[in-house]
Amino acid sequence: MAHEFIQVRTEAGKVGIVQLDRPKQLNALNEPLMDELGAALKAFDADPAIGCMIVTGSEKAFAAGADIGAMAGYSFADTYGRDYITRNWETVRTIRKPVIAAVSGFALGGGCELAMMCDFIIAADNARFGQPEIKLGIIPGAGGTQRLPRAVGKAKAMDMALTGRMMDAAEAERSGLVSRVVAVDKLMDEALGAALVICEFSQLATMAAKESVNRAFESGLSDGVMFERRLFHALFATADQKEGMDAFVNKRKPHFQNR
Repeated sequence: MAHEFIQVRTEAGKVGIVQLDRPKQLNALNEPLMDELGAALKAFDADPAIGCMIVTGSEKAFAAGADIGAMAGYSFADTYGRDYITRNWETVRTIRKPVIAAVSGFALGGGCELAMMCDFIIAADNARFGQPEIKLGIIPGAGGTQRLPRAVGKAKAMDMALTGRMMDAAEAERSGLVSRVVAVDKLMDEALGAALVICEFSQLATMAAKESVNRAFESGLSDGVMFERRLFHALFATADQKEGMDAFVNKRKPHFQNR
């Protein structure tokens, strides 16, 4: 499939990579780009050979935000009537296999929100995160006021949402927004390495782990623990559980078949 605003490729036949590609606009997120991104991720999700995905941008910008030029003329009727953001941005949250955000440069506004929709963020040391919507007379609309405090806590989220200041990569790692920080020239190697590790495991188990961790942010502790427990029990009905434990007992490498 031809794409106008993204580049799509696979690595090692196992990892699906989507690179945002609007360089002149610092990868500003418009509607066609988000349509293409969602379709590409869904195609990878449906491909049994793919075990993990990476979403990335350029060295200068993961995504500098939503396309303000496109949004500037919208009315309430436009945004509400067309279900703006919900219609296509939230596709990222429906992907069952793990999705890594490899962030270099600016991840601001919608770019920060897109990164947070992924399962975890690996950041280059030049990454800058922020929710500067307040400077435009609006607030974040793709989860910035909801996912950010869950990642960094209320105080820092309030600081960022109310002042529009940026958080550098070191602060983002200290605050829990990103999982690890690497040199900018090592970013894709690090992200690909993590993705390939994930691909070595049972897809049933990685999807269940993702689903269970996400449940922690959407339910109380007792409900979340019970959800985890039932998925844990259910995995004992899989061939991969039998293979994994037999391999451990017999001191050999497991060969998972995702069944």
